[in-house]
Amino acid sequence: MANTKTTPMMKQYQKIKDQYPDAFLFYRIGDFYELFNDDAVKGAQLLELTLTSRSHSAKHPIPMCGVPHRAIKNYIDIIIDHGYKAAICEQMEDPRLAKGMVKRGVIQLITPGTRTESGIENAKSNNYITALNYNHKNDRYGFAYADLSTGELKTSLLNNYNDILNEIVSLQSKEIVINDSIPDSMIQKFKQIGVMVSHQNDINIQSEMSYLTQDLKSSTEKAVVNRLLTYIIDTQKRSLSHLKRAVAYEPTHFLKLDHNSRYNLELINNIRTGKKAGTLLWLLDKTKTAMGGRKLKNWLERPLINKNQIKARQNAVGELLDHYYERSQIQDYLVKVYDLERLAGKVSFGSVNGRDLIQLKSSLNQIPKIRYVLNQLQPKALGSIYKSLDPVSEVSDLIQQSIIEEPPISITDGGVIKDGYNKQLDQYRDAMKNGKHWMANLETKERKATGINNLKIGYNHVFGYYIQVTKVNLNKVPRGRYQRKQTLTNAERFSTPELKEKEALIVEAQEKSKTLEYEIFTKIRNQIKTQIQRLQKLADAISSLDVIQSFANISEEYHFNKPTLTNKHDLKIVDGRHPVVEKVLGYQKYVPNDVIMPENNDILLITGPNMSGKSTYMRQLALIVILTQMGCFVPAKSAQMPIFDQIFTRIGAADNLIAGQSTFMVEMQESNDALQNATPNSLILFDEIGRGTATYDGMALAQAIIEYVHNKIHAKTLFSTHYHELTSLQDKLPRLKNVHVGATEKNGKLVFLHKVEPGSVDKSYGIHVAKLAGLPDSLLKRADQILKHLEVKGKNEANNRQGQRSSEKSDAKPRVKNLPESNRQSESGEQQLALFPDGNKQKSISKSNQNQNNKIINDIKKLDLMSKTPLDVINIVYKWQRQIK
Repeated sequence: MANTKTTPMMKQYQKIKDQYPDAFLFYRIGDFYELFNDDAVKGAQLLELTLTSRSHSAKHPIPMCGVPHRAIKNYIDIIIDHGYKAAICEQMEDPRLAKGMVKRGVIQLITPGTRTESGIENAKSNNYITALNYNHKNDRYGFAYADLSTGELKTSLLNNYNDILNEIVSLQSKEIVINDSIPDSMIQKFKQIGVMVSHQNDINIQSEMSYLTQDLKSSTEKAVVNRLLTYIIDTQKRSLSHLKRAVAYEPTHFLKLDHNSRYNLELINNIRTGKKAGTLLWLLDKTKTAMGGRKLKNWLERPLINKNQIKARQNAVGELLDHYYERSQIQDYLVKVYDLERLAGKVSFGSVNGRDLIQLKSSLNQIPKIRYVLNQLQPKALGSIYKSLDPVSEVSDLIQQSIIEEPPISITDGGVIKDGYNKQLDQYRDAMKNGKHWMANLETKERKATGINNLKIGYNHVFGYYIQVTKVNLNKVPRGRYQRKQTLTNAERFSTPELKEKEALIVEAQEKSKTLEYEIFTKIRNQIKTQIQRLQKLADAISSLDVIQSFANISEEYHFNKPTLTNKHDLKIVDGRHPVVEKVLGYQKYVPNDVIMPENNDILLITGPNMSGKSTYMRQLALIVILTQMGCFVPAKSAQMPIFDQIFTRIGAADNLIAGQSTFMVEMQESNDALQNATPNSLILFDEIGRGTATYDGMALAQAIIEYVHNKIHAKTLFSTHYHELTSLQDKLPRLKNVHVGATEKNGKLVFLHKVEPGSVDKSYGIHVAKLAGLPDSLLKRADQILKHLEVKGKNEANNRQGQRSSEKSDAKPRVKNLPESNRQSESGEQQLALFPDGNKQKSISKSNQNQNNKIINDIKKLDLMSKTPLDVINIVYKWQRQIK
C-alpha cells in the first residue's frame, strides 16, 4: 500500500514483510505484537481482535490490530491451526538505548510442521514435517521427515505417489517441503489432503550440521535431508543440536499397511468420530509417559516382519507379565518421568526454563529406581533396555546444586538460582536484603525525626525509592533536606541525598543480580546441552520399556496369549476376538471365533446376514496379525500364523467426491491395489466386492477377483459376500472353503448367533435386518411379497432351464440360458455364472440376434479369464451387454 511509506517505522515493517509474503508478520512494538494491512484484516477475524487503524492521513488509514507479547503463543497456535505461517519480528535492541529507529528482525518463522511443544494437541503425538524431491536418474523420490520437538530425523526412497501418500498419512504430517522437481499435479493432491506445501530450492547446510547425514549412503536421501534441514535452519534461526543423525529406513522392512487399511481397521482414528476412542491405539495405550505413547503409536503404524525382532519383544512382554509386583513398581516410577525427548529439545532450542530443569531432575532421579527393580528380575529379554538406562547423574547433580525447587517461569527476572551456588550472586542478594533492611530502619528514623507517624518509604519502577507524606503533614517536612519527586492527590513524594545514594546501590545490585543470574542459568543450560545425546538414548530406552509394560498390562487385563510364529503358510487361531469390540461389549458377551486356514486353504468365502458379524470376523484377524507383529500378545486362546508382509482391506462404502470418484470406483481402485501388489505372504480382506453396480456385473467381478486371487496370488484371503451363487466355487477352486456366520429365526424374528461355522447359507435375511432397523411394517410386508414372487419366478425359470438343458444336449450350436440366480455348467464342465437373459423372451429373438449371441458365447469360451484384471473384465462385460441390448 502507498501509505506504508509515510513513516520510517512503516518502511521498516514493509521491508521485513516483503521477505515473508506468505506469513502473518507479528511486529513487536513495546509490549505488543502488531499486525498491519492485510495481515491485520485477516488476523482480526481469525483471532477475534478489534480492528483499528494507524494513519497520518484520513484518506489512507492503515488497518492494524495487536496482541500482548506475553500471550503471543496462544495466538500463534490459532494461526497455525488454521493452516498459516507466523513470522515473529522482535526488537533487536533496547529501545531506551537505540539511536533512531529500533532495529527489528524476524527471530523465528513458525509453520504447521515446525512448531514444537506449544500447540501440539497431545503430548503423546508427534508433529512431523516432511520433505520430498525427485531423482530423474533412478526415477525415485527422496523422502525425509523430522520432529523438531524430539529431534527425530529419518529418510527413505519411495517409488510413486501412493507410497508417498501412505507415508504422509501415516505420519499425519501437516507440511511438506519440496523443490521444483515435484509436478504441479502432485502438489495439488497434497493440498487436497490438507498438507501445507512449502518450497525450498536452495540447499545451504551449515558445516556443523553436516554430521547429520554422514551415515546415509544414498545421494538422493542425502539431498532430501539437506533440503529439509535447510528449510528448518532458515525458519527456526536457532540451535538444532538436539537433532539426531538421519536414519535411512526401508518401508518394506515393516508390515505394509496402506492408508485405506489403516482407516478401515481403525488403528489410530475412529471412522465415525475421527478421534482416538474406539480404536486399537485406544485399547493398547496404557503407557505412563508421553515418550512411551509416541513410541506405541510408531510401533502400531509400523509392525515388524523380522521374526527375531518380533520374538524379542514378545519375550520382553512375557518377562513383565510374569512379575506383577515388579511391573507395578516400574509403572509407579514411570509416572514420574517427564518428556525427556522434548525437554532435551528445549535445552537445545534455548527455551528451557527453571521448571523444565526441575522436571528433568525429577525424571533422572527415577532411573536408578527402575534399574534396581529390573535388576531384581535378572532380565534376559529386557537386558538391552536395562543396559541403556543411563541415569545421566552429572545433569541431575548439576540441577540439584543450582536450581531452586519451585522456580518461577521467567528466567530473566531472577529467583531461579539457589543461594550458595555463586558467590558474586550471593553478594548482590545480600546487598539487596541489607538495603531493604536499611530502608525499614530509615523509615523508622524519619518518622521520629519529623513526627509524621504515617510517613512511609516505597518503590516503583518509574520514580524509584521515595518518601511519601500525606498533605495534612506537609508542614512537618524538613525544608532543604527533602526534595519533591512526585505529587499525588492526597500526598507528596520526596527523596533525600542519603536515600538516593542507597537507592543507587540497591538498584545496581538488583540489575546486576538479574543479569548475573541469567548468565549462570545460560551456562547451566549449555552444560546440559553437552549431554543431549545421552538423554535421548535414555528416552528411547524408557519409551520402549513403557510400551512393553503397557503390552503386559493389556495382555493380563484382557486375557491375551502369546502367539506362535511359523515358517509355513498355515494359519490357526482358536477362539479369536476383536479386542476393541470385546472391550465395548464386555468379555462375557463377545462370541469368539476360530480362523483355521491350513497350507492348502488360501480363501475363506464368508456368507451370512448383514449385522451377523462378517466384517468384525475379518477385522479381528487383521488386528490379531498386527498385534502379533508389533510384539504384543493377542486376543485368542491360541494363535499360530506366518509372518505377513502386507495387509489389504476393502471394507465399507466410501466415495472420493473431491477426486470425482464414485463409491464403486473407489471400491475397484482399492481392489486393484491389492490385486496388483499382494504376494503369497499377504493378507487380503474383501468385504462385499461388486455390490456397487448391477447384480450381474458385480457377481461377475466378484467371481473373477476370487479366481484371480486363488490362481495367481495365493494370499490368505477372507472374502465376504451376499452373492450366494459364489459358494459353488468351492467345487471348482480347491484352495477355497465356504464358511458362514450363523443366524436363525424364532417366532418370525432374526437371532444372530455370531458364530462362524463351516459351509454356506442361501439366505441373506435382508428384510429381517430392515425390520430391526425399524422400517415401516407396511413397507416390510410389501417387500416380503415381492421377495416371495421373485423366489417363485426364479424356481420356475430354473425348472424351465433344466428341461431345456436335456433337450439341447445334441444341438451343435450352443444356446443362451437364463440363469439369474444360480450357476450353470459350461460345455467344458466348469461352473460359470450366467450372464445373459433367456426364457420366453429368448423365443422372440431374431435370427441375427441369435447369431450375435452365439458369437458372444464363442468369445466367452476363448477368453482367458485368469490373464485379465478386474477392470478388463468390467470392460468386456460392458461390451457384451451393449451387443445383447
